Amino acid sequence: MTHSKSKKVFVFLPVLLLMGNAWAQKVYTVDAFHKADVKVYRVDAAYKADLWVFKVDADYKVLGNKGRWYFTDVDYKADKKIFFVDADYKADVKIYFTNADYKAGWNKKTTRFWFD
Repeated sequence: MTHSKSKKVFVFLPVLLLMGNAWAQKVYTVDAFHKADVKVYRVDAAYKADLWVFKVDADYKVLGNKGRWYFTDVDYKADKKIFFVDADYKADVKIYFTNADYKAGWNKKTTRFWFD
């Protein structure tokens, strides 16, 4: 590999790593409203949700900002700290937990920026 090509790789690689982190959905549930990056409300029907969420069992299965969430066991491993609010009007994002990964995704993209 020439010096010029290796230089491009070293510049491009950090950009890719940063992009992957920016769109990740590793979340941690905090115990207080003021500690959260995002306030979420769990709705009882899919059509009411901004985001349909599928819980994955490993962080490498997240695959970007597509509704696949991995719940971390400690806050410093999370990309976003969330707090479950008790009313929909208090939420930044309304979520619906789905039972299949292919159903996960954004229903209303106006709130997507909370997880970008």
